Amino acid sequence: MRIVCLHTADSNIAIFDAAARAAGYESLELVHVVRADLLAAAERAGGLTGEIAAQTREVLLTLTNNADAVLLNCSTLGPSVDDGLVAQAAPVPVLRADAALAQCAVESGGKVVVLCTVSTTLDPTTYLFAQAATLTTASVEVQLISGAWECFKAGDTAGYLSTIAAATDTAYENGADVVAFAQTSMAGAALLVTHGKKPLTTPAIALAAAVHAATLAARIK
Repeated sequence: MRIVCLHTADSNIAIFDAAARAAGYESLELVHVVRADLLAAAERAGGLTGEIAAQTREVLLTLTNNADAVLLNCSTLGPSVDDGLVAQAAPVPVLRADAALAQCAVESGGKVVVLCTVSTTLDPTTYLFAQAATLTTASVEVQLISGAWECFKAGDTAGYLSTIAAATDTAYENGADVVAFAQTSMAGAALLVTHGKKPLTTPAIALAAAVHAATLAARIK
């Protein structure tokens, strides 16, 4: 099985590869494509614009060639696939990585705190998790971790992850039942959390969803 991942940060490649190994996907071929320019454009524009969404859809459709599924791994760009245009044109499943995360986070109900580090992902993440929660008893609160993204862009990985871990501990102390990390780059902070259970992170959950979707699509063919 061949799954193509569209990222907006080079560092996410190793995180996804590690998640695939940990899950035992020995026969899974992961192909990674990085388009940091798309996220950078969205940050400059203050969010996802129609033009950037169209560019993202074009890239995703190109990646469906010789793939069993395509995984969009950027919460800011995620809404690009929500209008159905990609699904109608794509010969294989095209999934949002954060959509799988949202479904998993709300399924048991309770207070769900979703942590983000990029301001442009606040609106799409809030909408996504709110939609997922409508069929459950979960209450969702999305929070932006101040200063974290500046650490990431400066190459201060340790500072980035420790800031996220501190915010996670605070969320648990304030009554969160579930904490979810909205972005793949945040995953390493899960190992630094000292309060509550391990936060939900995107890579393993998204890969499982992609494998499932690809398997179902193959059966239909």
